[in-house]
Amino acid sequence: MTQEKALEKRPTGSIAPEQTYGGRVFVPPVDIVEREDELLLLADMPGVRPDDVDIDYGNGMLTIHGKVSPRQDPAQTNYLLEEYAVGDFHRRFEIGESVDAGGIAAELRDGVLAVRLPKVQEILPRKIAVKGG
Repeated sequence: MTQEKALEKRPTGSIAPEQTYGGRVFVPPVDIVEREDELLLLADMPGVRPDDVDIDYGNGMLTIHGKVSPRQDPAQTNYLLEEYAVGDFHRRFEIGESVDAGGIAAELRDGVLAVRLPKVQEILPRKIAVKGG
């Protein structure tokens, strides 16, 4: 018996529609791990503070947005070398209906965002007791 996946794996090279934004926006690298009772999404978002992360879930879409403030005021800074780029992080995922939206939790520590997406009880594997007659 196969278990329905909560997040469909897309084939390499598949194209999803992208949204445009004003200013510089980065796509954070993400790992998604499937566990028995949840999906765990890990996203690298250096420079983002916990108060500057917005996570929305609705209509099967999970949206992550992290705002990064510039380290220096560009108008007041005379750069000799400027390699560090500042911009917001944004990523969107299509999530199946098998996620318990009320139980989604997130934590940001050391620049890594961890989003826990618990699976609804109906899709979790369960042991069926057999009665004798």
